[in-house]
Amino acid sequence: MATNPSTSTSSAPTREQPNAFYITWHVHVVNGLSSNKILLVHCKSHDNNDLGEHNLTVGSETQWKFKEAIFGSTLFWCFTASRSDHVHAKFNVFWEDQDLFYRCNWKHCIWTAKDDGIYLKNIPENYDEFRHKWESGRGLLANSTIA
Repeated sequence: MATNPSTSTSSAPTREQPNAFYITWHVHVVNGLSSNKILLVHCKSHDNNDLGEHNLTVGSETQWKFKEAIFGSTLFWCFTASRSDHVHAKFNVFWEDQDLFYRCNWKHCIWTAKDDGIYLKNIPENYDEFRHKWESGRGLLANSTIA
């Protein structure tokens, strides 16, 4: 029996979901590096919420949850570094964007640091999407401003 697409009850995520304002979002930053390398992670919000510095062992993560600001101005970014490799990356981990929301399956944005760069888990399509390359050098000190 054929299913009429207009009456399908599929729970697959779409690029546009209603009521995104009411969603509790979760951001995860995961150490997916090799050889027992420590990942330094320091994240902040646009509203100057400092989420602190974390030294993550391989396979561990830091994560937090929040609801979007009423005017869609929610923004979080992170500074990450692998001191043993002398590389770093600075990047946004959450911002108002329908494509990001889709990739995060409207709930969990999962960022993973790997040896060749930073990846975002595309949950609906089940793959890690390369998003940022590592930059050479030590970059900012962990206590520096990361804007």
